[in-house]
Amino acid sequence: MATDAPPPSKGGPDTRSAPPSTEAPSTEEFIAEQESAEFAELRHAHRSFAFPLTVAFIAWYLLYVLLSNYAGDFMGTKLFGNINVALVLGLGQFLTTFLIAWWYSRHAATKLDPKAEAIKSRMEGGA
Repeated sequence: MATDAPPPSKGGPDTRSAPPSTEAPSTEEFIAEQESAEFAELRHAHRSFAFPLTVAFIAWYLLYVLLSNYAGDFMGTKLFGNINVALVLGLGQFLTTFLIAWWYSRHAATKLDPKAEAIKSRMEGGA
């Protein structure tokens, strides 16, 4: 593999210039950013999506578990062939898991990532 860089000189340290180092933001800068309105909007956008969906999914899961334990007759009700309510609700657990993951990835890409990228670029000195 060919490179455009010259080989290092023999016997001495590498004299090529190193890329400019970016100094890490200070603690005060992180605190100031955390207290900014833009960061609060980012946090609100995440929480207003994630918390309600988490609560809803846990409630849905616990409903399934409770029905499985205490409503055996209902869960054993055949819908068609050997397919019963328990199987349909159990498969629904998988379906909702994937739907929530897909929905969150869309939400993050449209609402969270642009705000996070703006904050990141400002913190890294790009803005």
